Amino acid sequence: MLEQTEKEAEKVERGSPSKTSIGLVQMTCTREKEANVRKAVARIAEAAAAGAQIVCLQELFAGEYFCQSEDHARFAEAEPIPGPTSEALAAAARQNHVVVVGSLFERRAPGLYHNTAVVFDADGRQVGLYRKMHIPDDPLYYEKFYFTPGDLGFKSCDTRFGRAGVCVCWDQWYPEAARLTALAGAQILFYPTAIGWHPSEKTEFGESQHSAWETMMRSHAIANGVFVAAVNRTGMEGNIEFWGASFVADPNGNILARAAHDVEATLVVECNLDQIDVVRTHWPFLRDRRIDAYGDLVRRYLD
Repeated sequence: MLEQTEKEAEKVERGSPSKTSIGLVQMTCTREKEANVRKAVARIAEAAAAGAQIVCLQELFAGEYFCQSEDHARFAEAEPIPGPTSEALAAAARQNHVVVVGSLFERRAPGLYHNTAVVFDADGRQVGLYRKMHIPDDPLYYEKFYFTPGDLGFKSCDTRFGRAGVCVCWDQWYPEAARLTALAGAQILFYPTAIGWHPSEKTEFGESQHSAWETMMRSHAIANGVFVAAVNRTGMEGNIEFWGASFVADPNGNILARAAHDVEATLVVECNLDQIDVVRTHWPFLRDRRIDAYGDLVRRYLD
């Protein structure tokens, strides 16, 4: 038993534990940035106290979802990384001994802004940075006005409690993004998200829209043999009713836990990372990929 405990400790130290616990923070937001950050930091501590080892916040957690309109004044809310909000997350990671994943409105340079996810290890060190690659332009989601597409590619990073990959919201509809992040070694794909209903559409299309969202990410878990964790906003902001329902799926696509649609929640879910190898040996999708035949994927369309 002592030998087994020492082996487990060694695996955790080098970033490859057998089990890890994910914390997802689903919350409402206001226009007051400092209050949102304080709430998020408090919820990180709450998740850590409940046993979470990796805590992920929702997309652009520091404020309301401002992309519902095109407003030049909103660029003043962006920050460099490192900056005040990222430093608050780093401090929360360090104080609570947890990995923290946060999505921020990044000011990279004058006139150059990104929707950026940053990963802090349990000692507060920054170990990952991902800039959202797929930028939507839909009614009430005018993100192309604000965000430059990411230029860092799809990657994963070692943390004390497992190897994490991060994509952001609209990225979640693209199997290529999930595949490349998994191929970079991610054991868990995190998707900080801001998705909801147009109130006028909810009655007719709401159930189908939510089902499509969840189904898409469960398929990423199955196709890649990884855990998928999606953390969404909740509450009414402007003309969007964010539908919450944050969840964790295992490598077989099973939902391990799901939050309610309309309330704040902190999910803490244990993931057995050894399950990844078991699933991939029974469903060897990575083994059987015909990488010699996929060259046309880099084309927009096969005319």
